[in-house]
Amino acid sequence: MEYEFLLRIFSAAFLGGLIGLEREYRAKEAGFRTHFLVALGSALFMIVSAYGFSDVPMSDLHRWDVSRIAAQVVSGIGFIGAGTIIFRKSENVVSGLTTAAGVWVTAAIGLACGGGMYILAIGSTVLVLLGLEAFNYFLHKFDKHRKE
Repeated sequence: MEYEFLLRIFSAAFLGGLIGLEREYRAKEAGFRTHFLVALGSALFMIVSAYGFSDVPMSDLHRWDVSRIAAQVVSGIGFIGAGTIIFRKSENVVSGLTTAAGVWVTAAIGLACGGGMYILAIGSTVLVLLGLEAFNYFLHKFDKHRKE
């Protein structure tokens, strides 16, 4: 079982790292290391939540809810994501929303890997990368038309 857990955290770190590489390439606030660590940490929290307390004796009155730690990961990532969002009053511009959303979805991908849902995690990573690249492509396309 330990090798399966290692596969889960390595998968999460790899997929989070892919998203982080794209963000790093675009010189965004959160890059490779942040996304790598968020995905790895989320997977580890999920594994510990689901399997880390199996030795603890339970009675009929007590049940372990493995979703509780996953829910707290989502809340905690909101705190990290909020740190990437900046409002510049002088320019009336908000920046960092895409980076915050990227960190948020990277945590979800990490949780999916931690839960052993590799296909879901891989598919989500592909969609994230497609979304980020498509957005960038269309943004440049519209900027060209605006300048003409």
